[in-house]
Amino acid sequence: MGLFTVDDLDLVSALVLANWHGAVEEDWSVPAGTLEWSCLTTADHTIDCVFSYALFLGSRRLDEYPPFGELHALPEAGPSDMVDGLRAVTTMLSATIRVAPPETRAVLRPKPNARAGGPDDFAARGTHELILHAHDIAAGLQQPLDPPAEVCERLYLATDGWFGPATEPPAGDPWAALLARSGR
Repeated sequence: MGLFTVDDLDLVSALVLANWHGAVEEDWSVPAGTLEWSCLTTADHTIDCVFSYALFLGSRRLDEYPPFGELHALPEAGPSDMVDGLRAVTTMLSATIRVAPPETRAVLRPKPNARAGGPDDFAARGTHELILHAHDIAAGLQQPLDPPAEVCERLYLATDGWFGPATEPPAGDPWAALLARSGR
């Protein structure tokens, strides 16, 4: 089992893009799974999260986030626009990671104590937001989403310690373990 990489981000991005594209004719005003947000609002949030990780890594700031606001769709944006937006920001994040030298560091979390990470950390962060919110949207739209087990296991290991003490991945289904650890 290798480390989580930008190739994993690209694989998950393609999976989520296909999932969203296959559901553009559905009603995205429904709640995204157990969230209070609609599928459209959750997609907008997901695009902002992925974009933000590209901005953070590209900035190379080590102490705090760059002083820029969030990225949001215009009010008239619909599901197909969300697919286009997600394609754009996942491409940006992937490209930003690929051009960053391995020793590059940037802030992942500014508070309570600034924590910096490298390119692979940003691949894991972006993918974590992407895959969990894609799950929420897929649940709301009643679309299947079944990411590869080996990618989920690498992501589980890469995100270990983010939500408390580090733990070994449970035996069985790593996708279910990721969802459970995130409260889904």
